[in-house]
Amino acid sequence: MEKFTIDKTDRKMSSISRTIRMKEETFDRINKINRQTGVSFNKIVNQCIEYALAHYDGENGQD
Repeated sequence: MEKFTIDKTDRKMSSISRTIRMKEETFDRINKINRQTGVSFNKIVNQCIEYALAHYDGENGQD
């Protein structure tokens, strides 16, 4: 599996607002990456989701 890296390019994307809940530890880790890279929290979350979906194998029978 390819390694996850943060894309730092400044590209605009269309978006839909949605409230999500996450573990405090996850929130803290994303904030740390935000401070280290200067990439917005939202962009990091979206990249994480896109990476996970691209590598999802559907093994649990749901697609």
